[in-house]
This record gives sequence, structure tokens and C-alpha cells, in this order.
Amino acid sequence: MEGSQVAREMRATEFGAFLDGYVGLSDLAETDVRAVLVELSPDLRVQALVFFRIWFDEEGRADSHWNLPIEELARQGAKGPDMGGGPIRLVCRSQCPDPKFKEDLWDPDMTPGNNHFQAIRKAVEANSLKFRKVEPVQEENIPVLSEQAEDSSEREEAAAAADRSRLAQLIREQRLRIKTLQSVHRDALSDIQREHRLEVQGLRSDIADLEQKYERQRLSNEQLKKRLSERNEQYLAMQEQMAAVGEEKQREDSNAGAELLLLREQLERRQRELELRDEKIVALEEENHELRNREPPEDSIMDHLQRQTVFLVAYQPGVGHVTLPFKDIETYFSNPTAYAAERCGMNEPAYREWLDHYENPVCTHKGNDGKPCGEPILRVSQPSEFRPGVDDRCEKHQA
Repeated sequence: MEGSQVAREMRATEFGAFLDGYVGLSDLAETDVRAVLVELSPDLRVQALVFFRIWFDEEGRADSHWNLPIEELARQGAKGPDMGGGPIRLVCRSQCPDPKFKEDLWDPDMTPGNNHFQAIRKAVEANSLKFRKVEPVQEENIPVLSEQAEDSSEREEAAAAADRSRLAQLIREQRLRIKTLQSVHRDALSDIQREHRLEVQGLRSDIADLEQKYERQRLSNEQLKKRLSERNEQYLAMQEQMAAVGEEKQREDSNAGAELLLLREQLERRQRELELRDEKIVALEEENHELRNREPPEDSIMDHLQRQTVFLVAYQPGVGHVTLPFKDIETYFSNPTAYAAERCGMNEPAYREWLDHYENPVCTHKGNDGKPCGEPILRVSQPSEFRPGVDDRCEKHQA
């Protein structure tokens, strides 16, 4: 299956050849294929469907470790929709007779316009594999003498039984549709959360790189300032030395003046370098501030979170499920425990002390040997109700 369409059809013998590795499909190289086993009756009515996954390697050959018993699963399938020959036996991810095979299956789409059951039914009716259709033997209508016609109550009972059968089939189909929609929703939510985690990790990496660049620049500036200070001290020392030189050193004044000019030029050059470094620091700080406060890219996960078309829900003991505002996302991921403590109106050490008790409700009193008592005690489920030294002690050590 590709999307909601049947992309390829093959007989069971051909599929067996793929599994045995005799042939491969280059167009399916390194692809996780969504496939369907279709079991037909002699009159080409769908009897059972198994929606399974199979991986093809870089050479287009089926995974040699794949051993899903699809024929056996087809015989064990639960009732599914009616595809023309009565309710079929259906096996999919949300309706699997053996839970250990659940991850190797997938759920069909039943939404209008993308219905996999309708696509499979059309493919069976087209019969592109040229299966021989055996028409069912029609019973001869031999006229017989009938007694008095059935009374109206029997007809009503038969009609009611037919209605109940149709209603039961409709309920089964709706339940299957609900299960598949829930599975699709879970997969979509998992993808969004994974994309969000990757995006947050990328932003954190960018911020860390900028902070490292800033730190390196700061250290370099400190070194330059230190060198400049040393040069200034040298310059002042030379001035004092020149002032103390007598008339006998006047011949060396020209050389000293040239050296002084050179030092002044070096000093000015170092000052210009320092100014340029300061400008770079300001630019980096502005860039860092812009990255921290810039608007997220349009149609990204962070953009959906900011516009509240998607909500991020976190769970912390003592707080429960919390819908995180956009402005609190970075704060929460920086320190979830501190965030939960603030939501409980507590400081972080007090919250952690309660959390240790909540996760392991035992007596923490230490004896003379330094070992904790470890006696199981009642758990205090609310952080605000926890009393250190009382609620984390057994009755023996509370006195």
C-alpha cells in the first residue's frame, strides 16, 4: 500500500520467493513496506485481511529475520467490516490476537476518501492477478406446496433479528474505526513530540555554541587587557627612567624617542584591537539576545505552541498534568524539578525531600550504625502536607 492506494499485487507464491531471497525489488530498497495479506473465497470474496509491515534491505530483498505467521494470524482474526461476503476476519495493530506481534502490524485508515478497505475491495474486483472465480451453486427453486403463510409476528421477529445483526456489524465497524483513529493519533503525537525534542535540542546546541564563543572572546579580551596594562607599566617605567637620565644620556634621546613612538603606536594599535573586540562582544551579546527572544519559524512546532494550536503537556508528581505555556517551555526543560516545586509553592530542596519520600515511602531514621530503618510507611501524596522528620518516620521513630 502507498497512501490509500494499492501500489503492488502478488500471489502468495511470489511473496514466498521474496521471503526466500530468490528475487529482490530494487524500487523497495531500504523501505519499510506496509503490506496486506488478503484471503479470498472461491467466488473471490474477501474472507480475511492481515495488515503487516516488512523491511526491504539496500538490495531490495526482504528481511531474512522476518517470520510473522500471517496465515495463522488470518485464521485467528476478530470480526471486521463486511466487504461483500459477510464480516471478514481482521488482524491489525489495534486488533491483534497475539500482543507480541503488535509492533509488526499497522492500522488501516477508514476515513472517507482514504479508506483502505475500499481500495482493497476495488483491487479484488479488478482481479489483475487473474484468479479463477468459482460461482456458488444456485439452489433450484422447486415449487412446493406451502402451508398457511407465516404470521406477522414471525416476520417481525425475523426482521428484528436482521436489524440486530446489521446493528452489531455497524458497531463492530465503528469500534474498529475508533481504535484505528486512536492509533493514528498516538503515532502523530509521537512524531510531533520527537520533532519538538529535536528542535529544542538544536536550539540548546546553538545557544551553547554562542555561549562558548562569548566565553572564548571574554578570555581573549582579558588577556589583551592584561598585556595592555603591562605595556602601560613598561611605558611609565621608561618615562621615569628617561626623566632620571642626565646630560650624559642626551645622545640617546633620539633613540629613546623612536622607541617611545613605537610603543605609543603599539599601544594605540592594541587599544584599537581592544575596541574591536569590545564591539564584537556587544554584537555577540545582541545576537545571543536575539536568538533567545526571536520568533520561532512559521509552521514549526514552537510556532504552533506559541499560537496555542498545539499544547505541550508535562507530568510531575505532586502537580499532575500541566499544560506548559510557551514562555515556560525553556524554564521547564532547564529544570523540571524546580518548575514543579514552584508550581507547588515550595522551594526545590523541600520538594526533592518530599519526592524522595513519594518514590520510596520508607522510614529514613538512621540508627547507631548509620543505616536507615527502611520500614515501609504510608505515602503522603501531596507535597504541601509532607512534614520532614514526621511523615518520613515509622511509628517507632516518630517519638
